[in-house]
Amino acid sequence: MKEMSGNEFRFFLSCDINLPVTFRIERLEGNLPSVKSSISEFDYTTEERRAELYVECALFIDGAPFGLPTRTRLESIGPSYCWNELITLSTKYRDLTAHSQLALTVWDVSCGKDEGLIGGATILLFSSKKQLKTGKQKLRLWPGKEADGSFPTTTPGKVPRHERGELERLEKLVNKYERGQIQRVDWLDRLTFKAMEKIKERESCKNGSSHLYLVVDFCSFEHRVVFQESGANFFLPSPPIASTNELVIVWDPEVGKMNPSEHKQLKLARSLARGIIDRDLKPSSNERKSIQRILKYPPTRILSGDEKQLLWKFRFSLMSEKRALTKFLRCVEWSDLQEAKQALELMGKWEMIDVCDALELLSPVFESEEVRAYAVSVLERADDEELQCYLLQLVQALRFERSDKSRLCHFLVQRSLRNIEFASFLRWYVTVELNDPAYAKRFYCTYEILEDNMMKLGAGANGDEDGLKLWQSLVRQTELTAQLCLIMRDVRTVRGGTQKKIEKLRQLLSGLLSELTYFEEPIRSPVAPGVLITGIVPSESSIFKSALHPLRLTFRTASGGSCKIIFKKGDDIRQDQLVVQMVSLMDRLLKLENLDLHLTPYRVLATGQDEGMLEFIPSSSLAQILSEHRSIISYLQKFHPDEHGPFGITATCLETFIKSCAGYSVITYILGIGDRHLDNLLLRDDGRLFHVDFGFILGRDPKPFPPPMKLCKEMVEAMGGAESPYYTRFKSYCCEAYNIIRKSSNLILNLFHLMAGSNIPDIASDPEKGILKLQEKFKLDLDDEACIHFFQDLINESVSALFPQMVETIHRWAQYWR
Repeated sequence: MKEMSGNEFRFFLSCDINLPVTFRIERLEGNLPSVKSSISEFDYTTEERRAELYVECALFIDGAPFGLPTRTRLESIGPSYCWNELITLSTKYRDLTAHSQLALTVWDVSCGKDEGLIGGATILLFSSKKQLKTGKQKLRLWPGKEADGSFPTTTPGKVPRHERGELERLEKLVNKYERGQIQRVDWLDRLTFKAMEKIKERESCKNGSSHLYLVVDFCSFEHRVVFQESGANFFLPSPPIASTNELVIVWDPEVGKMNPSEHKQLKLARSLARGIIDRDLKPSSNERKSIQRILKYPPTRILSGDEKQLLWKFRFSLMSEKRALTKFLRCVEWSDLQEAKQALELMGKWEMIDVCDALELLSPVFESEEVRAYAVSVLERADDEELQCYLLQLVQALRFERSDKSRLCHFLVQRSLRNIEFASFLRWYVTVELNDPAYAKRFYCTYEILEDNMMKLGAGANGDEDGLKLWQSLVRQTELTAQLCLIMRDVRTVRGGTQKKIEKLRQLLSGLLSELTYFEEPIRSPVAPGVLITGIVPSESSIFKSALHPLRLTFRTASGGSCKIIFKKGDDIRQDQLVVQMVSLMDRLLKLENLDLHLTPYRVLATGQDEGMLEFIPSSSLAQILSEHRSIISYLQKFHPDEHGPFGITATCLETFIKSCAGYSVITYILGIGDRHLDNLLLRDDGRLFHVDFGFILGRDPKPFPPPMKLCKEMVEAMGGAESPYYTRFKSYCCEAYNIIRKSSNLILNLFHLMAGSNIPDIASDPEKGILKLQEKFKLDLDDEACIHFFQDLINESVSALFPQMVETIHRWAQYWR
């Protein structure tokens, strides 16, 4: 067994397989050349004869025939001759060499005395990586040639690389699919195979079926089979090792296996009898330092065997250290019932952990139901406001539970019964996940539990109707989004520019869909369930000029005011939802440390895989501002003039601008936000700058050479330039914010770890890599003072990049904003 990038790679050695070589001759594909034959010597009328085919299979080892050839039965039903016959050779897998070949020749016996040679093909049994070939192999026959078993062969069955087209690529993928190396998704598979049939038809028409192919199915084993000669422990390189610098591949079948003596020692060290001795053990000075170092590890860090042993040894003295529980639980071998029992007893007596660490216990790393139930009991102590910050991730954590009706599921539902805002978001987060084929059943179960419990709400004191009304108020949100989807569909079909589409929108709202202008009963706003909306104002509703034509709708509120919402269809906004949730969380963390950086965590709610709502914040893009006002300062002077203030604007307005720039500079750096340009940086008229459109996160960026900090030249100029005291203040806010957010790195990493199973593009592509990139941004190996120097250098590098007098790399960064 060999470890490969964290996944186990198990294999068998060919020399250990004492089974005969077995494969299945399936069918012949392609059309045989039609042959006319005369009925008798005297009758010159001809008719097309029916071919009778068989396949001859011969094994060659290192170019020499090995054993007797084997023949299939005769098959005369064409044109797709199908034998589907299992062939078992007398040779065993352990007798094969790396250059073992199978020579397959197709013969036609319908010609009379002389057997007609159709063609032959040869295939190596082991790949270039010395792995036994498995699954279906489609071999191109060499017409009129008998399969040649010499090495190298003159009749290779594999299509030459330069001739391979779409069909060969698809055949390779189908082979992978049938071997279970591609995940099966029923509905998608049906569509794919249907599309593949069309491609096959098209290709066969184009090529005119000029080639004949023989399909052979090699048997598969539970694990891959790797070639090794009997009795050898490694591959002997052809030249002596001393005379070459080539890398020698050595297969070690014991790599990754448990060392029996170490395992025995571990069992003795962790036995129940040792528990009495361990109870009084106290770590030495060095051991205490090692333990403290381990406790500072981020939740993504995998503990070594020695580190696990150290924590287990001093588990009793660590019980008063709440940070140590999650690390201790990572040391437990849960498959050992006695050890698991010990660990669970200790967990119940341990110092109560923080909510942040409880989130770690809900990650996929911890499978024990008792551990996950303990994590939920810790979450029960958090208030609704804090829980709502993590609700998106808690819903994702349902994927990692052992059952559909888990303790976590019931906890989320119970919290929803006492807080309608919580219930509204929970319902939407669960609804969106119903599209995930792997977990749809689990999320549907949660949805049903929420519905049943809400319907029963209010029985007794207020009557059953209350719960029913509350649930219906949430269901009406879905009805509203469905109607908005219909409107978008109608508006998109209108020919002409954006103005024509806006006219159509207003016409629909005032005419056919006038029930949307005044709702029969108020509906809770999906993005802000605390706000009751009573209808849409047609005259104030519009459409954005972009490819997807998002709607900008103005809703009346029950309190007599109004709120503006953007509705998008055709765009997956779940990634935006996650980023804005993180902005909101970081804003909360900064405010808890008395640092308000005037961030704008506008509300975002995905209502489907490709639709959702965003809160509309009145603002202008930097591109628009610079085109109309030439600079940010002259724009702010228009709204907050002050002759005696800095740059002719009020000190409050400039301070707001500097703080918001600092906040977003730090957040976009930590989250690795990409694709920044002057159209997705917005400025409010009170000086608050904010970012929108988060299609690229965790370091991904469609533009080459992205600068580490997303800070454009115009922002620095609005602070008075790189030598200004205001710019110095900006740097000071950046460093302060960075160190505050670093304190909560475990919380942020745990939240992203819970998103590992989600379908969010930039996380789903490689969750582990994404989380490690995020962890890297926190510079956890540095103390606060070193981090201030690091972050200041980072800002200086990025800002120097914006001015032309610097070197080539910096010039490239400057191009980023153009």
